[in-house]
Amino acid sequence: MRILKIQTLRGPNYWSIRRQKLVVMRLDLEELAEKPSNQIPGFYEGLIQVLPSLEEHFCSPGCRGGFLSRVKEGTMMGHIIEHVALELQELAGMPSGFGRTRETATPGIYQVVIEYHDEQAGRYAARAAVRLCQSIVDTGTYSAQELAQDLKDLRDFARAAALGPSTETIVKEAEARGIPWMPLSVRAMIQIGYGVYQKRMQATLSNHSSILGVELASDKEGTKKMLRQAGVPVPRGTVIHYLDELEDAIQEVGGYPIVLKPLDGNHGRGITINITDFQQAEEAYDAAKSASKTRSVIVERYYTGSDHRVLVVNGKLVAVAERVPAHVVGDGTSSIEQLIELTNSDPHRGEGHDNILTKIEVDRTTFTLLQRQGYTLETVLPAGEICYLRATANLSTGGIAVDRTDEIHPENIWLCERVAKIIGLDIAGIDVVTSDISKPLREMDGVIVEVNAAPGFRMHVCPSQGLPRNVAAPVLDMLFPPGAPTRVPIISITGTNGKTTTTRLIAHIFKQTGKTIGYTTTDGTYIGDYMVEPGDNTGPQSAQLILSDPTVEVAVLETARGGILRSGLAFSASDVGVVLNVAADHLGIGDIETIEDMAHLKSVVVESVMPEGYAVLNADDPLVAAMARRVQGQVAYFTMNPENELVREHTRRGGLAAAYENGYLSILKGDWVLRIEQAVNVPLTMGARAPFQIANALAASLAAFAEGVKIEEIRQGLNTFRASTAQTPGRMNMFEMGKYNALIDYAHNAASYEALGGFVRNWPGERIGVVGGPGDRRDEDFITLGILSANMFDRIIIKEDDDTRGRPRGEAAALISQGIQQEKPDSRYETILDETTAINTALGQAPEGSLVVILPESVTRAISLIEARRPQGENGHQPVAPSIENQNSLKASVAQTL
Repeated sequence: MRILKIQTLRGPNYWSIRRQKLVVMRLDLEELAEKPSNQIPGFYEGLIQVLPSLEEHFCSPGCRGGFLSRVKEGTMMGHIIEHVALELQELAGMPSGFGRTRETATPGIYQVVIEYHDEQAGRYAARAAVRLCQSIVDTGTYSAQELAQDLKDLRDFARAAALGPSTETIVKEAEARGIPWMPLSVRAMIQIGYGVYQKRMQATLSNHSSILGVELASDKEGTKKMLRQAGVPVPRGTVIHYLDELEDAIQEVGGYPIVLKPLDGNHGRGITINITDFQQAEEAYDAAKSASKTRSVIVERYYTGSDHRVLVVNGKLVAVAERVPAHVVGDGTSSIEQLIELTNSDPHRGEGHDNILTKIEVDRTTFTLLQRQGYTLETVLPAGEICYLRATANLSTGGIAVDRTDEIHPENIWLCERVAKIIGLDIAGIDVVTSDISKPLREMDGVIVEVNAAPGFRMHVCPSQGLPRNVAAPVLDMLFPPGAPTRVPIISITGTNGKTTTTRLIAHIFKQTGKTIGYTTTDGTYIGDYMVEPGDNTGPQSAQLILSDPTVEVAVLETARGGILRSGLAFSASDVGVVLNVAADHLGIGDIETIEDMAHLKSVVVESVMPEGYAVLNADDPLVAAMARRVQGQVAYFTMNPENELVREHTRRGGLAAAYENGYLSILKGDWVLRIEQAVNVPLTMGARAPFQIANALAASLAAFAEGVKIEEIRQGLNTFRASTAQTPGRMNMFEMGKYNALIDYAHNAASYEALGGFVRNWPGERIGVVGGPGDRRDEDFITLGILSANMFDRIIIKEDDDTRGRPRGEAAALISQGIQQEKPDSRYETILDETTAINTALGQAPEGSLVVILPESVTRAISLIEARRPQGENGHQPVAPSIENQNSLKASVAQTL
């Protein structure tokens, strides 16, 4: 077998709207293409020996063992690899239940789709499944060592990609509330929300975290001084920089027992507690200094009692945990070393922060503490006796947590909330030492030892004992108070033709509201009035740029076929989804073979609309109109025919629609008609002579209206938007050339040629076309372009793109020529493969009153060639109105066309 391609989907996609994290593997079964599993000797036996847990896969029989029964009876290898890849992830601790396998139009080549938790792990699982199955086919087995290595690699991928426990807690709460989030590429930050409403977090530091508060909390001695001045009980202590200051410092804090810790430490590193003599103090000084960036050491009085972490969020106490240092409990037979191994075997313990608890490590601190207790690793503890292995109670060093939230005394609550405000932290972890948290600190000689910025949430979310606390909820409440928006409106536009024009028009209409609009198109990414990035930016990466920008108030996103196929959508849900049309373009690419496949692909845009949002559908296109059945949100139709029965029934039932009626672009709902503007007054429609532009304007107006834009603002947008190189480069750009006119349009498929023809055939003079098409289209598509060109132009120049997309030079032009000859053998045409030469030839030979229509690969180059020939003194690229004597005949022709 041979893997041809692996893609990673990260949003709503062709395979599933809900299951957004998918790996798609294109797999050539090669010699196994005609061999179901029951015809491969020993395969079934080898598979159940290597992965007996596949017994739990139900598959289509719908019962335990259902999948294995399919293997025994005979199923194709692509299907088996799907299940094996899912099971490998399950065994590695990443359960993923969704999979699909479909044979492509090429016999023996399959699309194998599997869900993933981590995309690197998902891709690895797909490849490993192929290796495993191929090995069983070839040898009858897959070694235990190979399987163990695969599972280890998968766990390593998952561990490397995992969010920290605190971040994961916040992300899960955001997802539960339907708030979108995305990882940022620097400093382990995440963004919660979209656009101008976004908030950022790094672990438990937020937008609201004061840099002054964070800096003060990092200065342990400064924090103590500030609290002491505010009357808060804190340990007596001082800071030293040299060993010869240690003895005086001990006397200053009142003698033994003492604590030594680095001035700028965290996670319990370098801390030694309950020091009772100078030798211990010297050793503890070295440990503290080595853990300090400032090489400064705090000497404090040691206070007896339990270590508590109090979490305060937005000025309110939300959780309390007692932290118990790493320890083992004797059983009368096992050594301390064996007890540590037994404790670390708990599945809840992992490396670092990748599990609820952390494994206990034996190091210098452990040996020192054992020695002080009179133990070694070989000591067998009596049953029930506790041996502490760490002096500090941090979870990161193997400690455990016991929830005490319901036990803390009201006075201590008041004190801790006050402390958080004194230091200036929105999220504060306050370390309290007291023998009884249910009594006031002043009665128990308790103290506040530290105040921590970015406190960990793990001990509160997953305590070893007691109730878990949802500490992420108050964080989200702080970032997004009830009723506060979390996302900007998202309008997503797709279709075969008209996407860029409609996207730009929608963005222009929304600009009339005074908001900052971010939008993506085939010619660039824009925010406000400025281009951010040039290029064909209609995929998820460009959409994410818009959604992550903190100045964007509305996102208008052109969403092309290719991006959906490669990665899925960049967002989980939109407010408005628009499908303009579906035509036979890009077929045979990416295993989209039929126009119905293409409609299914493009329907992803409207299937992802939120329940309260709108799917804007072309009622005149049956494939688009049929998408309404798949929509979860509300449906709004647009039509060029006000008598369209689907629209009439829809509006009768109170539905929303837009129609071209009596020369007006109008909004329809129920019994009322709200006229926006006459089409003849909308510059984009070229005096109502371009029906496809009227349809685009209807879709844009309806999308804006559905999202709450006022009719006056929609009208203003329509009246000020022009098919110019400034606003719609390469989309019906008309140029006055003196004795003739030139038109540039990016038509490149049959549907766009037909739409363009509705305008071109009304031109009163000679019509010259410079035509071509992208090289990756089917042969029959080029022939159709030739047929359409023959019916549109009086004279034709056939050219080819610079990038032939794998076709031999001249082949596409020959196919277009074939179509021309087939339709009109006496047509005037010639082939000039070089686009620049073809354009110059057409412009140089254009007779008076003619129209030269250029359908270029490079819009920029075509515009430059035209500009070089324009008469001096001419500027701007406004559509040219027909002469007075031709207006009546043109209107009659348009009416007949409509």
